[in-house]
Amino acid sequence: MSIPYEYSVVLPEGYTEGKRYPALFALHGKGSNEQDMLGLAEPLKNEFILIGIRGDLPMGQGYQYYELRSLGNPIREMFDRAVGRLEAFIEYAAEKYAVDPARRYVLGFSQGAILAMTLALTMGERIKGIVALNGYISDFVKTEYPQRNIMNMSIFISHGEFDPVFPVKIGYETAAYFKNLNDRVIFKTYPSGHEVNGANRRDVMNFLLEDRLTD
Repeated sequence: MSIPYEYSVVLPEGYTEGKRYPALFALHGKGSNEQDMLGLAEPLKNEFILIGIRGDLPMGQGYQYYELRSLGNPIREMFDRAVGRLEAFIEYAAEKYAVDPARRYVLGFSQGAILAMTLALTMGERIKGIVALNGYISDFVKTEYPQRNIMNMSIFISHGEFDPVFPVKIGYETAAYFKNLNDRVIFKTYPSGHEVNGANRRDVMNFLLEDRLTD
């Protein structure tokens, strides 16, 4: 099959096909690239297969997965295409590498967080957990997308208290939406802008390291 996206993979030391590993699929923000997210996830490299997925649309010095009509208003056809292609990529990579199908995670920042939360709803139990940093869930996804059961999914959502792009109010609204679907949602705010500070990163790493050991 044709590969939907360019990507970079970091395999754990001593990687062997005879073993199955938790996998983290990382989605970057608009105008960035997969190396940015792999750098964020670097502390996990000996425990997880890390797969950074590069958006296929150039933007400035980086990339994006879809374009916007205006802030918070994706071009629907491009958004739908990105969601479908990301689902296909996750299935492709899970077959190519020694991925434990019961321990697949999606991590996203900003545009990547928007997609990570959408994938949680569309893929359901095919994903064990998501981490969504400074994002939101689009209204049309809530009302028009077919949604799968996420009751058993592990969900970590965080937001910068001083985010000038997506105000923190959006973070609270997003967390409330997911808490209506799942009583295991972790939501945290940090004294930061549209970024991931040190405390946020540590909490994310600890969440993933601990959750990979749970059923």
